[in-house]
Amino acid sequence: MPSGTRKRETRKSLRQSGWITLDGGFAARPCVVEDMSSSGARITVQDNSALPAKLRLAFSRDARTGRACEVVWRDGKTFGIKFVN
Repeated sequence: MPSGTRKRETRKSLRQSGWITLDGGFAARPCVVEDMSSSGARITVQDNSALPAKLRLAFSRDARTGRACEVVWRDGKTFGIKFVN
């Protein structure tokens, strides 16, 4: 495979409610998980405020169940995130 070309993983369309928590697990903010793959997700937030580079994504308001993520792109209220360890 030529360098610079990445095979996109299959993303599963979800349109499921989720929660974003920032460092420390405070102030869970609602979001919609538009789609997700094993390596990341596309999420939409209600307000247009900026997200930090690192956050947690969970499907319940309990931040302990979430996955650590990094924002990799932004388009208005929609963000692409990748899962990190």
